[in-house]
Amino acid sequence: MKKLLFFSALCAFLLCGCSKPSTNSSSGLQKSNFFAMDTSIEFNIYGDASLLKEAQNVLTDLESEVSVTDSDSEIYKINQDGTGTLTGNAADLMQEALEMCRRTDGALDISIYPIVRAWGFTTEKYQVPEEAEIGSLLPLVDYTKIQYDTATGKVSIPKGMTIDLGSIAKGYSGQLAARLLREKGVTSALLNLGGNVQTIGSKPNGSPWQVGIQDPTGDTPMMVLSVSDQAVITSGGYERYFEQDGKTYWHIMDPSTGHPADSGLCSVTVVGKDGGICDALSTSLFVMGLEKAAALWQQSNDFEAVFVTDSHEVYITEGLKDCFALTEDHVDTNVKVLEK
Repeated sequence: MKKLLFFSALCAFLLCGCSKPSTNSSSGLQKSNFFAMDTSIEFNIYGDASLLKEAQNVLTDLESEVSVTDSDSEIYKINQDGTGTLTGNAADLMQEALEMCRRTDGALDISIYPIVRAWGFTTEKYQVPEEAEIGSLLPLVDYTKIQYDTATGKVSIPKGMTIDLGSIAKGYSGQLAARLLREKGVTSALLNLGGNVQTIGSKPNGSPWQVGIQDPTGDTPMMVLSVSDQAVITSGGYERYFEQDGKTYWHIMDPSTGHPADSGLCSVTVVGKDGGICDALSTSLFVMGLEKAAALWQQSNDFEAVFVTDSHEVYITEGLKDCFALTEDHVDTNVKVLEK
């Protein structure tokens, strides 16, 4: 789960449970709260109320295709049988996920699931696995062994491997929902998928949406980003973790070690047009660490980022230098700008 606070005149608190659309007739604001992809989701759109359900269906349909635990999903069947065929959006998602694995040189690896499960993050039965168990699972973590035919959607994986598209699915599905809404004429909306924020256009008054980035050491926002028509997605070690023998272990795993990523970063926020790319990068840049993450950004032109280090230093890429504001409690924070 990725956690991020957001603030705007349209913001409402997330509610768990079934979908409950609501309408503000004077402003044209339509709201919906529902639970999908293992997280609470809130849609705020300016448009016809019927579009809320259509956008929700985009998410739930994709979830039914790529769930690791749903026995009817295409991904589940592939993991069980070692082979199978992906269709529609699930096929496109697999292609994008593998491209991001290659782009990040394996810092993102969609075959990491057995490691995450060994640490108890899939069951909430947290534990520090024996090194022998980690050693036995690491050979199964290698996205390069996944055979995928983009023309047919056929996938084949080695025996014992499990693939999971969760590291990119929420960002990708938010992007799909936004695409649908744009096609239906929506020009102003904010979609919050458990902290994966996807915006459409600006607020109705023309001002940008304001998305807050949480202080990794507290419960309050440290910074607010002003964005329009972009995704804002954060990964942080503070979001899901457990403690054992005085040491903290978080859910973001380093595929090269089978242990929680120890990169010197405690939070990474990625901003860009493509929600799927932002979702994948928020995790992989966290694994890479500041130096390698900054180098990848310098070679790229499709995202900006905010990095918070373990020593509470804050770095932003130059594309965001005019788009952020520190909150009142963090005005003394020294923010360093990374340049290309």
